[in-house]
Amino acid sequence: MKQKKPHGGEFHHKHSLGQNFIEDEALLEQLAELSLVTQEDCVLEIGPGFGTLTKPLARRAKRVLALEIDEALLPILRVTLEHSNNATVLQGDVMKTRLAPLVSEAFGADASLRVAANLPYYITTDVLTKLLFELPQAKSIAVMIQKEVGDKLLSGPGDEGYGPLAILCQFYYDVRRALDVPAACFTPPPKVDSSFMVLVRREKPLCEPADESLFLKLVRAAFVMRRKTLVNNLVSGFSLGREEAASLLEEAGIRTQARAEELSIEALCMLSDRIAARRSAGA
Repeated sequence: MKQKKPHGGEFHHKHSLGQNFIEDEALLEQLAELSLVTQEDCVLEIGPGFGTLTKPLARRAKRVLALEIDEALLPILRVTLEHSNNATVLQGDVMKTRLAPLVSEAFGADASLRVAANLPYYITTDVLTKLLFELPQAKSIAVMIQKEVGDKLLSGPGDEGYGPLAILCQFYYDVRRALDVPAACFTPPPKVDSSFMVLVRREKPLCEPADESLFLKLVRAAFVMRRKTLVNNLVSGFSLGREEAASLLEEAGIRTQARAEELSIEALCMLSDRIAARRSAGA
């Protein structure tokens, strides 16, 4: 599909990159405001597109670094941001970029960091997971994603979308749905509505497992086979016998026939601590 550039000419959207852009200035100002950016903050923006959100972010921020995968957008961004002296554009694929050194070099090691992103739906989980672990210093992540994925981020035990992504986000962040954005607000309109989600980093995780890396391993292992009971996933994920796995669940106050999707984050923390204690006792 062809679209007029913000400053004339035409741009061919690449369906393979999931390109859907917002041009409504009032909506863009609202999104920038919801992103929690202040003049003390440096912003890493992923997927700036035409730079229409980059501009209001730059007006609010100390500095903005926009990472754009599509080389064809770079000349458009140069025009859009010609008066935004505190905004820099870098061509690159976020999934192939080492974000920690990039941010440190651009802003300094002690910068007050926030992230803003308009993510193609097909890489939402991968990008969010990458941000969680590579940029733990980010005060917030403001992200436009498919509304259904936003529902998943807010889901809890027993909900259909509850799984590792929701648990990891809620473990580290206070997850908020800031605004629902209908498909008609985008060009070209996607087939689904979107949600602008704001994840605010917690001062400390939702719970404090004795071994955080073990807890993270448990979260991944527990949902490998969603239809299987947690006992089965513990057996395969931690090389345990069935009796030992069942015993660990009982020690954590979890019924032996439970599935991972039934457990709260706090219950998973408790189970992680029981596994850690059992390992220490056997060491």
